[in-house]
Amino acid sequence: MQSVLHAAAMIPASIPSPSWSGFDIPLPWGSLRIHAYALCILAGIIAGLWLTSVRWARRGAPEGSVWDIAIWAIPFGIIGGRLYHVFSSPDAYFGPGFDGTGDLSLIPQIQRGGLGIWGAVVLGALGAWIGCRRAGVKLSAFLDAAAPGLLLAQAIGRWGNYFNQELFGGPTTLPWGLQIDPNNPNFPAGMPADTLFHPTFLYESLWNLAGVFILLALDRKFSFRRGRLFCLYAIYYTLGRVWIEAMRIDDAEQISLFGITTRLNVWTSIFVLAGAVIAFVLLGLRKPSEPDTPFLPGRGPAGEAAVTTAEGEALSAGGPDRAEDNANDADRAESNAGADRANAAADQAEAAEGATTIRHSDSSVSDSESRDNLPGNQSGSGPAAVPAAADAAAEKDPDGGTKPAAGASAVGISGRQTPGTASEAEGGK
Repeated sequence: MQSVLHAAAMIPASIPSPSWSGFDIPLPWGSLRIHAYALCILAGIIAGLWLTSVRWARRGAPEGSVWDIAIWAIPFGIIGGRLYHVFSSPDAYFGPGFDGTGDLSLIPQIQRGGLGIWGAVVLGALGAWIGCRRAGVKLSAFLDAAAPGLLLAQAIGRWGNYFNQELFGGPTTLPWGLQIDPNNPNFPAGMPADTLFHPTFLYESLWNLAGVFILLALDRKFSFRRGRLFCLYAIYYTLGRVWIEAMRIDDAEQISLFGITTRLNVWTSIFVLAGAVIAFVLLGLRKPSEPDTPFLPGRGPAGEAAVTTAEGEALSAGGPDRAEDNANDADRAESNAGADRANAAADQAEAAEGATTIRHSDSSVSDSESRDNLPGNQSGSGPAAVPAAADAAAEKDPDGGTKPAAGASAVGISGRQTPGTASEAEGGK
């Protein structure tokens, strides 16, 4: 028992400030500084892409297309995230009240921290749209596949704020309070050196990590498509971001709306939350006009892009279940039609075989006359018409032969009527 108490006493009553924020790589002309913040962002991107690629492949998307989209989405997202941060926290770059006392050279220095998620999402989505168009896939399908991965990337990337000792909350006495180096420029002026702060980076990281499992579970149960899972991502993230953002005490643009003055990011989260809820409801009410597929129309593989009219109409009228029933009916109809065609072909083959060997009722008819009655040697009305006409026109000769009936004429090979016996008609070929 004493050992347990001793171990518990050794557990720090706070989260210590980091003693490491990166490392230097020596170069012939100096050194290259690798910041821990950048490593956290990179690790988040890799983890998010991994999860997205697994989900994207399960949807039947083209192999490797996730990387073709990522090379557009990631740079756009980083630029958009930086621009939003500069816009939402302009004092360091433009000076208080845009008085020109800021330092514009800090804007491209992303390694110092400062990426706004909403700018990253907006411009990142634009880059993803470009990549999706080039890959022949739908943006909505990709966003649904990427939603859990995006939360995973944010959960890991938030730890960069810890190494930069930035974006923390107000003072707290909780045992998980965060220590900030008093010499750090982000330490609030006028506060005691041993002040602990709310680790808002940790709150958001845990919130996002829980959201990854929630989105995966919801998608497994309900299979949200056509952008609805991405809407759930926006709803979930903003629910957490509103209360986490309200705890922070770093400098930020303040906006007054409806008599309430608060941080710009809080208002942005509220509006995004409302918009995501509306979009989720409207997308759920809209009847799908085509089968769910990650491919753009006409860009899918052979057999998938060619959707039958019956399937499309059934899907529009009765949903996927009705479409499946009609597809089964179409398969049965096609099977029956194939059987009918096979029977018809067999009948034609049998008729052709019978027409090839023509048996005359009179055994005295010569072989040459029988050959004249073959279908290939006639230009009359058809294979059955010639023997029938010959039987009707011929009558028995008392000597055992045949002769034309009275008033009848033999049918010649060229279709002309020539008086005389059948043998004479053969000579007129």
